[in-house]
Amino acid sequence: MKTLILTIACKSTRGIVAAVSGYLARNGCNISDSSQFNDLDTGQFFMRVSFISEESVSRDVLADGFAEVAQLFGMEWGIFDTTERTKVLLMVSRFGHCLNDLLYRWRIGALPIDIVGVVSNHFDYQKVVVNHDIPFHHIKVTKDNKPQAEAELLNVVEQSGAELVVLARYMQILSDKLCQKMSGKIINIHHSFLPSFKGANPYKQAYERGVKLIGATAHYVTSDLDEGPIIEQDTVRVTHAQSPDDYVSLGRDVESQVLARAIHAHIHHRTFINGNRTVVFPPSPGSYASERMG
Repeated sequence: MKTLILTIACKSTRGIVAAVSGYLARNGCNISDSSQFNDLDTGQFFMRVSFISEESVSRDVLADGFAEVAQLFGMEWGIFDTTERTKVLLMVSRFGHCLNDLLYRWRIGALPIDIVGVVSNHFDYQKVVVNHDIPFHHIKVTKDNKPQAEAELLNVVEQSGAELVVLARYMQILSDKLCQKMSGKIINIHHSFLPSFKGANPYKQAYERGVKLIGATAHYVTSDLDEGPIIEQDTVRVTHAQSPDDYVSLGRDVESQVLARAIHAHIHHRTFINGNRTVVFPPSPGSYASERMG
């Protein structure tokens, strides 16, 4: 029996949980996991339900019947089959730690996705990608050809059927048009220090200021640079005895782990964009172990 996932976002009102659980019960479905959140600030309600169709009712039939319930509450919703993997396009420039980490997790089955290609504005990781039998696309980006390069990127997205784009340390800024077109479907990773440092060599700046925490933030990409809704964050502690190279090494480790966890949350439909924030439900039973590998 397949496990299906129902996701819901709508205005908060009485009777939503009863309507959802009642519909599933009437159609021979058994709920295995359920999470919900009522945002009192925005008046929005979010729900994620994992369930099994014990009478082998298909997803399409369940979706057709649920449409009436969804219309009653004005829901944005979807029913997903957990056996169908998300098609993911990775993008990288010259820092390969996140790319290599994702390829490893994908290869051992810890990150259940279909990598449909890797895009880069350099050739540094072409051999690594091709050796994994994954299509490699080199798209050169200069200040003079950005519209053409982005059109080429969109063509790769469309031809590959990519449902999610992951910027695994891709160091080019995407246009507002592309960010809006793929809203909620692009994830980025970047370092985050306390205090914050930008520009060239941020790890050296952090070392010179005696930073004690190095962190990383994974977020959905918007037209506001590095300010999209945050999906996942983590930190690692450093001391005065560590060198700038130690800062870099530890920073790369935490970036890789945070990005993998953010992708895991997205592909398992645990993330909901809530204005400038996100609602991220905890892992369902059976998915936690693979998410925390690394």
